[in-house]
Amino acid sequence: MFPSWPMRFHQSSIGGTNNKSGGESSDSALSSKNENPFEPESPLSKKASSFCSSDQLQHLQLQQDMTNNNDVIKTASSPKSAHEKLQRKGGGSTSDNKPLDAKTLRRLAQNREAARKSRLRKKAYVQQLESSRLKLTQLEQDLQRARSQGMFMDWSGGVGSNISSGAMFDMEYARWLEEDNRLLTELRNGLEAALSDNEMRVMVEGYLCHYDEVFRVKGVTAKADVFHVINGGWTSQAERCFLWIGGFRPSEIIMMLIQQLEAVAEQQIMGMYGLRHSSQQAEEALSQGLDQLQQSVVDTIAGAPLVDGVQQMVVAVGKLANLEGFLRQADNLRQQTLHQLCRLLTVRQAARSFLVIGEYYARLRALSSLWASRSRDQTIITSDENSCQTTTDMQMLQPSHNHFSSF
Repeated sequence: MFPSWPMRFHQSSIGGTNNKSGGESSDSALSSKNENPFEPESPLSKKASSFCSSDQLQHLQLQQDMTNNNDVIKTASSPKSAHEKLQRKGGGSTSDNKPLDAKTLRRLAQNREAARKSRLRKKAYVQQLESSRLKLTQLEQDLQRARSQGMFMDWSGGVGSNISSGAMFDMEYARWLEEDNRLLTELRNGLEAALSDNEMRVMVEGYLCHYDEVFRVKGVTAKADVFHVINGGWTSQAERCFLWIGGFRPSEIIMMLIQQLEAVAEQQIMGMYGLRHSSQQAEEALSQGLDQLQQSVVDTIAGAPLVDGVQQMVVAVGKLANLEGFLRQADNLRQQTLHQLCRLLTVRQAARSFLVIGEYYARLRALSSLWASRSRDQTIITSDENSCQTTTDMQMLQPSHNHFSSF
């Protein structure tokens, strides 16, 4: 019915259509292949095919946009899913949601205890450093004081030529007395403040170490000048009257504590009496040995010839060297007695014992000061009274002398 289109126009239209719809889908390509290429195409069919191609293009573009949106959504949600997967994977190995077993709790408790001990050790180390710093400062002050007085000390262990070992010991003992007063004040304040037993035990052990230090210094000084230490040249006049081989008698200290301490159990009293008995035996043994040594030295010197007694003097010097051993044993007995008393008594009783001992020696030093500070008038009055009494005694003895003169 319709006139056919020229062949070349049909081919060009087909080619144009193919170029226009190059991005279409494979379905439109298959449909174009099924058509007869030799059949002429009308303008209406061409218009209809162009409409179909635009609809298909819109449909394809919509599908591509939806695909891109889905990819973006998957990409955005992938970290969360990966995190959830990792959490699910690790959730089986953690114990956040289930209670800890006994082994884990024990390990945690051990870790806490180790950390606490580490903190305590660090605190003790810091306190030790602070105490060492204070002692070093005190030593520097003593050294400067000695140098200002024209004295010096050889730090290699010997004593300088400008000062004797006895004088150095006197300086050290004076410093020890100052420290002793400070420690006794702390003990007294601790008893009055009702500190805990642990705190009082630390103070008592510190005071024991304080006494151990003076025994150590006495031993070092005795190697250079044993006579100065054993005769008590470093003590006051009143203290010197009660010395026993360069120190106190342990048995007398124990007896004084038995009389002074209160609220002591019967078992503790029995232990203190037993300690006193053993101390007396040791004191008697040392006293007898010292008496025998003195008698031996006297016999050696007295038996020497008048002309040449050098050999006997050398022997006597060798015997006197044993004095250092007696002093060391006596100090060891004193030191062991103090430690045994602390074991027999409670912490607070031991603190009171140290206060009693310290007060006793403080009173002896005060007595020496009072004796040295007596007025000259009192001394003169006492001398006059003694001279009058001596004259009366001589007058009473005169008749008897006359009586015996008749023979």
